[in-house]
Amino acid sequence: MRRFVVVFVAGLFALASQVAHATDKIRFAVGPFQPTASDTKKAYEPFFAYLAEKLGANAYEIQVTTDWAGLAVALANDQADIAWMGPWGYVLANNEGGAQAIAMVKYDGKPTYHSIVVGKPGLGIKKFPDDAKGKSISFADAGSTSGWLIPTYWFKTQNIDPKTYFQYRDGAAHPANEIAVATGQVDLATDYDRNRNAMIEKGTITKDATEIVWMSEPLPNDPLVVRKSLDPALTKRVQEIVLAIDEDTAKRVMPAHYTGWVKADHASYKLIQDAGVAVGKLKPKA
Repeated sequence: MRRFVVVFVAGLFALASQVAHATDKIRFAVGPFQPTASDTKKAYEPFFAYLAEKLGANAYEIQVTTDWAGLAVALANDQADIAWMGPWGYVLANNEGGAQAIAMVKYDGKPTYHSIVVGKPGLGIKKFPDDAKGKSISFADAGSTSGWLIPTYWFKTQNIDPKTYFQYRDGAAHPANEIAVATGQVDLATDYDRNRNAMIEKGTITKDATEIVWMSEPLPNDPLVVRKSLDPALTKRVQEIVLAIDEDTAKRVMPAHYTGWVKADHASYKLIQDAGVAVGKLKPKA
């Protein structure tokens, strides 16, 4: 019995040492949620600082990527440990490097959001996309869920190729898309409802600067993702910490309107996985 206790305690000590070592420095990453990288870092750093403190990390760093696909690359290449990313970027990261979703964020209490297409008011679009044929449209970059994947998938279900149906371009950030429509640079652009609402709330655009002409079905919200090789004990602790964030704590450490997290895994993003297969960006899993 004494030998068992010694071995058991030694095992616990070894596990604790692994977790402590793993949290010497945490490398966080986040996508281009705000108009500029500095805006994104300012908005999301309180959350990452809170998480690092709860983990007992001696130091942390935050990478802000310029496109959504960049997060998938960072996780796949072990350049980031934990990332707050879009659903499609996560599915790509899972496909390319085995990254795993551990939680799904809540926005105004809901774990879902919508992809949208906005247009300049006065275009006369009463039926979409029929009344928009031939107009200019800006999609977001190919790693964006709401700005590229879901609109591309929806058009495919309508037997429409947006690259020939519209005057098409892609690669823009979501805030840039809204501003491009508001200033008349393009007729239409893809976005997501959370971003448009946030830009209106901040006064970046006025409510009547753009109008929604199309909206998707509810989509699973952003996941918190860990790289495949992250220590399982550390992964579990990260999940415990974020799931314990209540609305009062969220007001202190998360960007406006985010109210906490719910548990999630890869199955939570099946809708996104299926859309990726449908548009030819992923191979069906056996």
